[in-house]
Amino acid sequence: MDKIEQLIAGLSKDTQAVQPAPRPWLLGLKWLGAATAYLVVTLAISGTRPDLLLQFHKPWFVAEIVLLTGIFVSTALSAAILSFPDLHQQRRAAFAPVWMFALFALVLFFSWLADNPPSPLPVHSFECTINIFIFSLLPSAGIFYAMRQFASTHLRLSGIVAVLFAFSTGALWLRLHEQTDSIIHLIEWHYLPMIAVAALGWWLGKKLLKW
Repeated sequence: MDKIEQLIAGLSKDTQAVQPAPRPWLLGLKWLGAATAYLVVTLAISGTRPDLLLQFHKPWFVAEIVLLTGIFVSTALSAAILSFPDLHQQRRAAFAPVWMFALFALVLFFSWLADNPPSPLPVHSFECTINIFIFSLLPSAGIFYAMRQFASTHLRLSGIVAVLFAFSTGALWLRLHEQTDSIIHLIEWHYLPMIAVAALGWWLGKKLLKW
């Protein structure tokens, strides 16, 4: 009996305290804070569009920014929830970005109807998509690195949400920076590329989040 007690005592000394995993909401807020700081610093360097204050008097512009911010926030929190195998029993919250994207598409539709006569197209086109993609590289690397520290069992879905979080950060930056009011341009070169990005996230999730 003494040997068993000594063995138990020895094993208990060798054990190390396990750091409990943070709650997904706190984890999501941490990622949001880092991405927001990155966004603010980049806007401070690149500058905002000169008519930004005037644009905030336009209801459809405000609605677009609010819902784009909602996508930014909801994808961060969804990514945090999806990092846990059981989704932390918050399945509905994990799929909140779906509703945000639906509302965002509806706002873009009404903005397109309200843009009559159509605002002039900018002289550039695909350069916007490239700029958003480049801006999103650092948030993408950060979110995938952070999610790898956990044990997601929804790899492909996690990958989609992760890249959409990064891409929405870039889309929000460019919308506040670029001086254009053409809804057609915004839909074609700012927001429709999110579909291709989601497909990329489907592939990256399987490759980078596998454990």
